[in-house]
Amino acid sequence: MIYRFRVILDNDTKDDIFRDLEIRETDTLEDLHNTINQAFGFDGTEMASFYLSDDEWNQGEEISLFDLSDDESSVRLMNETSLSDTVHEAQTKLIYVYDFLSMWTFFVELAEIAEETEGVDYPNLMFVKGQVPDEAPDKIFEAENLDDDDDYDEYDDDFDINDYDNLNFDENWN
Repeated sequence: MIYRFRVILDNDTKDDIFRDLEIRETDTLEDLHNTINQAFGFDGTEMASFYLSDDEWNQGEEISLFDLSDDESSVRLMNETSLSDTVHEAQTKLIYVYDFLSMWTFFVELAEIAEETEGVDYPNLMFVKGQVPDEAPDKIFEAENLDDDDDYDEYDDDFDINDYDNLNFDENWN
């Protein structure tokens, strides 16, 4: 079977930048990594990882290009993980991050599972939309405001830091 993916660059512009790819279900995530790099014009020399994702694009388990962990916990590796073991009808979304210094981030979604077409070489770049910018789009990291209190000030605690006698160090000492 053939997996058809839409790979969308996460950017804050009005222009959509994506690639539609076909790849065999028996290929590995490393094969998908290489296909994405070729489709977007990267040289493929930087570190990268896939992350399992839910329907809201929340980042889940990491599947890494290399095992860089320094402890004994094992990390799933792209070259040991087949597409069919990772992506299927119930798990259709992945997040792909290329070059952890620049943080090129892509939303990878399984669009269709189809029969292999005779005479087509796989992986196959089916469609291209948009030009890749010279630099990765800036990432804005914002914390969720769980209290919905826009006036919260973590430093507004009525302490006078110059009043050393009333800081109660002894009460809070561990």
